[in-house]
Amino acid sequence: MLLQEQKRLEKIVNNVSVSLITAPEGYLRISKDKNYVRYYHCTDNKNGNYIPRNNKELPGLLAQKAYNKTVLKKAETRLHQIREIIQDYSDDEIEQIYTAMRKERRTLVTPIEPAWNQLLAKWYAEEHQRKEFRENTPVILTEKGERVRSKSEKILADYFYRKNILYKYEKPLYLKGYGTVYPDFTFLSKKTEQEIYWEHEGMMDKQEYARSAVRKIESYQKNEIYPGDRLILTFETEQSVLNPKIVENLVNRYLL
Repeated sequence: MLLQEQKRLEKIVNNVSVSLITAPEGYLRISKDKNYVRYYHCTDNKNGNYIPRNNKELPGLLAQKAYNKTVLKKAETRLHQIREIIQDYSDDEIEQIYTAMRKERRTLVTPIEPAWNQLLAKWYAEEHQRKEFRENTPVILTEKGERVRSKSEKILADYFYRKNILYKYEKPLYLKGYGTVYPDFTFLSKKTEQEIYWEHEGMMDKQEYARSAVRKIESYQKNEIYPGDRLILTFETEQSVLNPKIVENLVNRYLL
């Protein structure tokens, strides 16, 4: 969570800093007399120069500048605090107290929270019913010895296997308003302890396939499973094949 907040704040700092480069000099002073509001552009003169009513852009730019500067100051302060904490912070500090014990002592202790490896092993051991393969479907086997439906799924499965990332192939998931789907790959997130789903849509240049894929993705979102959160999406067409670099980036961002 801290790393996510750090990235969010870094993005804010970057975007606001860029916007301030082109902001006008000075600041805005607002004077209100009964119901009449006057805007003044202050630079060297403390009271500022009156901004004519027909100049509707300048007051907004100056007000936005003041707001952006306040946001920038707050974001930089919080970013500094987070960086200080992260230097001496680890997500699994509590777990390490348990795992660092000698085996003889560990057997006598019940951890406050189940260790991640225990949770993952229990999740992985739970059996699930996969979709059946149609007759005469080509047999495509992964390095793990698991049968999949396409060469691209094999590429993904082999990558996960080589990275020692546990997954479940075609674990059924019920989506309200749609029915049961079989995500290509299901993972358990170490950060949230929730399942993450990876859907590879491999024929997006086929109209009917694309329509079906869009409907399914919308159903995920209606069930509060959103891309970039608990749903990872990759796509292919005949001209645009699965990009290994994108796969690597997605794995590093969401699964490691």
